[in-house]
Amino acid sequence: MIGTWTADDAARVLRLPTARDDKYSRGVVGFRTGSDEYPGAAVLGVEAAWRTGAGMVRYLGPAFARELVLRRRPETVTVEGRAQAWVVGSGTPAPAAEHETDAALRALLAGAVPVVVDAGALEAAVRATAPRVVTPHDREHAQLRRALGLAPADDGQREASALETAAALEAVVVLKGARTVVASPSGWARIVDSGTPWLATAGTGDVLAGVIGAVVAGAAASGAGADDRALGTDELAALAATGAWVHGRAGTAAAAGRGPSGGPITALDVAEALPGVVAQALAG
Repeated sequence: MIGTWTADDAARVLRLPTARDDKYSRGVVGFRTGSDEYPGAAVLGVEAAWRTGAGMVRYLGPAFARELVLRRRPETVTVEGRAQAWVVGSGTPAPAAEHETDAALRALLAGAVPVVVDAGALEAAVRATAPRVVTPHDREHAQLRRALGLAPADDGQREASALETAAALEAVVVLKGARTVVASPSGWARIVDSGTPWLATAGTGDVLAGVIGAVVAGAAASGAGADDRALGTDELAALAATGAWVHGRAGTAAAAGRGPSGGPITALDVAEALPGVVAQALAG
């Protein structure tokens, strides 16, 4: 029986800043997201990372997406530099090997820094060696399993399928849905059900990727890996589950403000609810 990731679990993972912290020790998240076709994905992920508590957010992407990011979040850094976690793929087409940005993507996926892999970069994660958290929805999960040579997933066995994918990929899988499944290659798995059906709207996956990126970067910057080593896959899974819990609770909070049964929300509504959710979790 797979357990549920709770508010108490999330509170133990989230990090409260101290007087000794600076922007680097709180975690730097790098983004290679967005495209000319889908520039908003870059805005949403960056917004989410800032509002989850990142010390710095670095955005490297197409000029138009960069312009939109800076209009929304002028504190974002848009030059090359270090990061403790990267978010890639949101709002991008599947990579073409000859393209310059794809060379940069391949370098990240072959590096030592944790990478949150979403949307257009998911198939590139199959050949990667970096510590990874992949964030597919069910249709993307089916494509990922085909790329791994796995049999089609049984809709009634999402937990088992996510665990099998994680083992084959040697990475953490966040299988998005009404009940999100987080699975590690070791067999560690949890259910995250803090969300609401109102989250089924465009852009909320981009927000989720940004939240997870911020949580991972904060942990990596603070040396949260056991014995000061790099984060292991089970540690990454706990961080990813915490990001998914925060994202779900933010969606629930945003929808609850619309009426007794909730109401329609947008992805930015979810991002704007994130600080309150993080603060409440830490206070609890």
